[in-house]
Amino acid sequence: MTTRIGAAAWIVAVVQFLVVQLVVEAGWRTPYSWAENNISDLGNISCRIWDDSRPRYVCSPLHDVMNAGFAVHGVLLFVGILLAGSCWGRGGISVSSRILLVISAGGWVLVGVVPADVDENLHVVGALLIMGLGNLGLLLTGFSPRGSLFGELRSVTLSIAVAAVFAAWMFFGQHDPGIGMGSLERIAACALDAWTLVMALAILRARRPDTAGKMTTLRSDRAGARSDDALLGPSTQR
Repeated sequence: MTTRIGAAAWIVAVVQFLVVQLVVEAGWRTPYSWAENNISDLGNISCRIWDDSRPRYVCSPLHDVMNAGFAVHGVLLFVGILLAGSCWGRGGISVSSRILLVISAGGWVLVGVVPADVDENLHVVGALLIMGLGNLGLLLTGFSPRGSLFGELRSVTLSIAVAAVFAAWMFFGQHDPGIGMGSLERIAACALDAWTLVMALAILRARRPDTAGKMTTLRSDRAGARSDDALLGPSTQR
């Protein structure tokens, strides 16, 4: 039951974050581009030309809504990670990946509490926690034990993680392949959202997600026992 609550928290986290962005964007009196503008532009509290590397006019009247959305997003991601912990299975990799993802959730809270134009350095730290440690945690999740629910979906996790890590490298290195820096940031920062949505649906579809790992292990043990019996032969078994 707790696992399903965690899945629900993830779904709410993703939906509310998307809705908040659309609402805050609608409040802009100047054009806002998902391809060119950073997500953080929606949370800037002042109206002025912003960012020496990519100068652009930023004025977000509903910045308080966006910053609250950042923080709520982080809290809900944390709740989901905490409650869906059994889906990672056991072992050092599973624990390490969850720790990194929890830190990443804290990064979302940090960028909401400290807008980019209030303390850019601290805001960048939050972004690094999200796109750096968070994507590393997602990559490690791709190596969860195969007996776990997430281990069974390893290929999906690794595909999303590789795209996220590559996008983060391109974004922080200011290498625009032609899709816009804003697009790169969204891939790097929101890949975890895409992953949590997919995994939340997998949890809700599973009959008993809390025991997915145990059931797989049991099946493996039974298969191993049958193989041993076959090798021993009828006479030995008597």
